[in-house]
Amino acid sequence: MFYLLRYALISLLILFVLPASAQTNLNMIDHDAKPYYFGITLAANQSFFKLAHSPAFLATDSIMVAEPLKTMGFNLGLLANARLSEHFDLRFNPQLLFASKNLYYRDTYPKPTDSDKKIESILLSFPLQLKFKSDRIGNMRVYVIGGLKYDYDLASNARARRAENLIKIQKSDYGYEAGAGFEFYFESFIFSPEFKISNGFGNVLVKDPNLRYANVIEKLQSRMIVFSIHLEG
Repeated sequence: MFYLLRYALISLLILFVLPASAQTNLNMIDHDAKPYYFGITLAANQSFFKLAHSPAFLATDSIMVAEPLKTMGFNLGLLANARLSEHFDLRFNPQLLFASKNLYYRDTYPKPTDSDKKIESILLSFPLQLKFKSDRIGNMRVYVIGGLKYDYDLASNARARRAENLIKIQKSDYGYEAGAGFEFYFESFIFSPEFKISNGFGNVLVKDPNLRYANVIEKLQSRMIVFSIHLEG
């Protein structure tokens, strides 16, 4: 995925940056002075868990492998941007995320089997970010972002009934985000491709020693790589 994102950004630079540098007409000249503006977000994500094994994993001989898997999903969101100064903005980017963070297991009991435990999430994510943007270069500028987020999982099974093959996940999580992107100014809108990481601080695993597959895990922390397209007005 890193290679695809790299080539996508290079292609965008070729298509937009070079022509923009040769242009003499600046689009949306008054936009930079707006105290605030809004937009929409479309994104693809690659999500997975950072997994730490529990002491029970070393003590058991029935589960030989427990590893996280990387899966793809997508995001839909709104964007609100407030101007703080010439180079700094405050950005609120609430999103609805569809993601899966699956786990791979290899069992030896009652017979050798390989299985994937699907942990599907529908997240309401509320990131608040500080945005630092460069000077405008023709109809383009570069920016970086950093901030905190709160996630609420609408599909969480934390209160589900006990089942031996279940992995229970907390409804709430919090974390940080960091990334970079480009702004390309057109006549009536701004096209902004962006790459970021979005990682959780907390342990989202609901510990239950009676659940066989959860018992071998000590900690699960969410990890996500996101490629977004913002359309701003």
